[in-house]
Amino acid sequence: MKKKLLFGFLLLNSTLFFGQSVSKTIRLLPDTGQTQSYTTTFGEDHDYLINTPSYTNNNNGTITDNVTGLMWQQVDGGEMTFENAITYCNNLSLGGFSGWRLPTPTEAYSILNHQSSNPAINTTFFTLTTAEYWWTSVFENNSTTKVWCTNSGGGIGNHPKAETISAGGTKKFHARAVRNITTPTTITNHFTDNGDGTITDNLTQLVWQKIPNANIFTWEQAISYAEGLTIGSISDWRLPNIKELQSINNELATNPSVFAPYFSSVGVHNYWSSTTLPNQNLSAWYWSTAFGITTYSAKTGSNYVLCVRGNPSLSLNTIEPHTSIKIHPNPSSHFVSISFPRYTTSAKIEIVDTMGKIVLSKEIVVNSNEYLLDTEGISGGIYYLSIINGNNKNTYKIIMKK
Repeated sequence: MKKKLLFGFLLLNSTLFFGQSVSKTIRLLPDTGQTQSYTTTFGEDHDYLINTPSYTNNNNGTITDNVTGLMWQQVDGGEMTFENAITYCNNLSLGGFSGWRLPTPTEAYSILNHQSSNPAINTTFFTLTTAEYWWTSVFENNSTTKVWCTNSGGGIGNHPKAETISAGGTKKFHARAVRNITTPTTITNHFTDNGDGTITDNLTQLVWQKIPNANIFTWEQAISYAEGLTIGSISDWRLPNIKELQSINNELATNPSVFAPYFSSVGVHNYWSSTTLPNQNLSAWYWSTAFGITTYSAKTGSNYVLCVRGNPSLSLNTIEPHTSIKIHPNPSSHFVSISFPRYTTSAKIEIVDTMGKIVLSKEIVVNSNEYLLDTEGISGGIYYLSIINGNNKNTYKIIMKK
């Protein structure tokens, strides 16, 4: 029986099986690229820069995503039908490479930049075209007429194939090809139920709240709830950005569009992300689990919350991608020990309180791998410690016990 492996699920003769081996085509999940702040409440997208987007122009019509490890077509292939998009990508020879294909929804969504809009893409690396949408390789659940597509506004949704101009419609659906640079790794199980109220996504290494809060929140309230959440002894929860929410969507399920049984408690709701819509900054992105689209609404409206925590070992560093900055002890009392990768010579350290007030800010020289930060004058409570080194920023929730 022929198997086709995709990011996030295994297809056997077009039948979906969960909990089996999955092929990991994305090395790390990139950040949204949102660098502007839209609130003084700590915990918005801007406050967490994890796996900052990074690209290399190969000067041969291709772009390498240094975070995901995928290679992309620099100039999309233009407007075409879905069927022609599949044929076009599969037959493409570009930059001396073959093996091109249409991306999966998560892959296509990974290159969107949510600090930009129309197009929500980095035009320094990806050539601007007239595209309104980009095809992915996945149909809507139980449909042969609707396909998942990303859009130039920064969202993703299920669209009729007939909407594109070449099929008689009025909209511009383009094809952008992708290829694997290295052979994808195989992961035995997509998700792990940790038995403590949390679920680990073994493809992204993000850890998710298993049972969401039964209440609805405004966007600001959602941020505060996530930052204050403790499950068991775990307190470093946050509101996920829109790429993180989209990464757990199951395009081959509806009402809810989740991977059962791991997220069965999510239900059919809208879930806030920490990501603001940059050209309408009174609105924020959310994930709808009816079908799995990402769209936006006013921040004063009410949606549900599903919290996430990251794995610091996955923070991208272009020099040593498998190293990270670590802090201990946490909770702490009078000092925090910061472990730096061996090449670090200097950094800036900031500690802010839950109201966004800076209580400590200093430039440090790193003479050894371990730096001891004196926190004697800081009162007890929850704080956020940020370590800035060049273009990299790592933020940690810390608890001071005095």
